[in-house]
Amino acid sequence: MTWVKICGMTNLEDALVAVEAGADAVGFVFYEKSPRCVTVETAREIVRTLPESVERIGVFVPGSELDPGDVIHHVRLNGTQTYMFSARPGEAHAGGHVATGISLLRPPPRIMMALPMNLIAESVEEVQHLASEFRNFGKDSPKAASMELILVLDSGGVGQPGGSGKTFDWNKAVPIADGMRESGVKLVVAGGLTPENVGSAISILQPWGVDVVSGVEAAPGKKDAEKVRAFVKAVRDMDRKAG
Repeated sequence: MTWVKICGMTNLEDALVAVEAGADAVGFVFYEKSPRCVTVETAREIVRTLPESVERIGVFVPGSELDPGDVIHHVRLNGTQTYMFSARPGEAHAGGHVATGISLLRPPPRIMMALPMNLIAESVEEVQHLASEFRNFGKDSPKAASMELILVLDSGGVGQPGGSGKTFDWNKAVPIADGMRESGVKLVVAGGLTPENVGSAISILQPWGVDVVSGVEAAPGKKDAEKVRAFVKAVRDMDRKAG
């Protein structure tokens, strides 16, 4: 089944809607400039009410004043999603500040790297090199053997890392998706997904997972319950067709 993450949670009501709809994970944005930024205290209170079966992913942007390790510990996250602004292998550790928190992640530990599609060259070799860099990320952690290594292809950029509401060219990303699979890195598609178009994204890229924010919102930071349910249903419909 396709992994589904509903991101940008700012309140318990929306998180419970995502759980009821059948989402696998909820995301909390810890980036001060985002309209969906949530405090550590609020995220912690939300997580306390969620069932253990629902994954909790913290979204971070390099340069933030927050210490990801502290956030992971206090909120009891089991995954991190860090935005990178370069696809050059030498800079693949732009999110390396999260490494210190890997040992604090609750199972299943997931390390997610989000990269805007427009910063990735079309060279499959470069993508595979980037995947190799990912494998080395946090390799000295005692949880490294069990952690999930995931690349999130998004449509954002330096000015707006995620939540742009815009899609990227899925067909152009097919070689990248293939290269990631061949390299053993799971692919999550994000950027402008909605209940109406997520089926097409899945059909074209065949990702391991999908990640949605603005496409299921009534306003930035506030979810539309019907859109959340429709999004998850659209994904599950595609799963049934594939099965």
